[in-house]
Amino acid sequence: MKLNELLKNIKPLDIAGNAEVEITGVNIDSRRIQQGHLFVAMRGTQTDGHAYIGKAVELGAAAILCEELPETKAEGVTYVVVGSTESAVGPVATMFYGNPSHKLKLVGVTGTNGKTTIATLLYNMFRKMGHKCGLLSTVCNYIEDEAIPASHTTPDAIELNALLARMVEAGCEYAFMECSSHAIAQKRIGGLKFTGALFTNLTRDHLDYHKTFENYRDAKKAFFDGLPKDAFAITNADDKNGMVMVQNAKAKVKTYSTRTMADFKAKIIECHFEGMYLEINGQEVGVQFIGKFNVSNLLAVYGAAVMLGKNPEDILVVMSTLKSVSGRLEPLRSPDGYTAIVDYAHTPDALENVLNAIHEVLDGRGRVITVCGAGGNRDKGKRPLMAQEAVKQSNIVIITSDNPRFEEPQAIIDDMLAGLNPQQMRKVTTNVDRRSALQTACMMAEKGDVILVAGKGHEDYQEIKGVKHHFDDKEELRKIMNI
Repeated sequence: MKLNELLKNIKPLDIAGNAEVEITGVNIDSRRIQQGHLFVAMRGTQTDGHAYIGKAVELGAAAILCEELPETKAEGVTYVVVGSTESAVGPVATMFYGNPSHKLKLVGVTGTNGKTTIATLLYNMFRKMGHKCGLLSTVCNYIEDEAIPASHTTPDAIELNALLARMVEAGCEYAFMECSSHAIAQKRIGGLKFTGALFTNLTRDHLDYHKTFENYRDAKKAFFDGLPKDAFAITNADDKNGMVMVQNAKAKVKTYSTRTMADFKAKIIECHFEGMYLEINGQEVGVQFIGKFNVSNLLAVYGAAVMLGKNPEDILVVMSTLKSVSGRLEPLRSPDGYTAIVDYAHTPDALENVLNAIHEVLDGRGRVITVCGAGGNRDKGKRPLMAQEAVKQSNIVIITSDNPRFEEPQAIIDDMLAGLNPQQMRKVTTNVDRRSALQTACMMAEKGDVILVAGKGHEDYQEIKGVKHHFDDKEELRKIMNI
């Protein structure tokens, strides 16, 4: 594709060189540049792509998209200057890959918790309904059956468009994707056309990046502000920020709720560890999920399917066959009569939701032993809050390591303990070794008890000092339980 074609949806401040040059690829990583590529010099939190312009030229870049020209310009290379490469990369990538989001129905899910579950369930539901689908999620990306490992919740704009283009090529009619606050703030989804968007909830998270809760909220809101008129926006009326998200939306707004009047409404009729019996918009359905927060997730799925034109009765029939996403409230039963539940809960709110769900089913008939930690090099302010939530709803709490990254595990544990008073400390024990912590929890558990192992869910590694070591909570528990 010629460079001037690629630049159609942006307004360059200056072009130095031949705008008719043929472009064979687009990249933000100078190490991946090949002959004829366009290199986009991005200013990141760790590095500035402008420092690698020379390297990109050496490797054969035909053009450079940048915010300022380098001191010396290479002969035969075209330099395009824009106000913000972060804002320009999305529209450029979309153009290069042939506007793939215009050729399928793309639905984005944003919020603190529930994104993976909702996006994955929609992908599974629509495939069961006979449609070819793609999925972009924290756990894994999928083009129909083909799994493509995910490195971020939302890939960068170039990788994203490349994946969407592959979905179009494979004949996909729908794509469901998680839209993280980082991706929205960093314009990774810029230039994409969304058919619909869903909001789950908003609680404290990622403040290491956004600095304030307001910035975090506004990043999510920007997604809904940018939706076109012909799109739909479905929001959670039970969350205090639910209506804030859609207050300026041009899209068709719908609501879901388990507590108040809404377009999509549900209530629990009965629940146990194998699932729940629900009433959704006046119709009853049995589902293989537990917890009020999962009722909200299922309502979002139901609402999106309705807005995408599916018959409500057909939706409920398929919904009854859907299973939980890997590492999300996943139960493992011990031959000794206790249950271990593995969940990704890594925020105070998610931990509270999971513990609520466990108590809804237990109904006072057993103890709760919680094993949890907090990730290193992330928002430190949530650490004492995580410990408080765990202690509030557990009989015993074992605080342990959870991806310490470049921090000392004991220092993270100390930050968590700082949120507890002497009385709360009586329930708590600590163990920096996660494997040993799981063994301790299983030794303590008696018939009828529930062990919640929180924080890692689907992850199969522990990240320590920049190295990912294999570690899978479910795998470890199966060994300990002999199942």
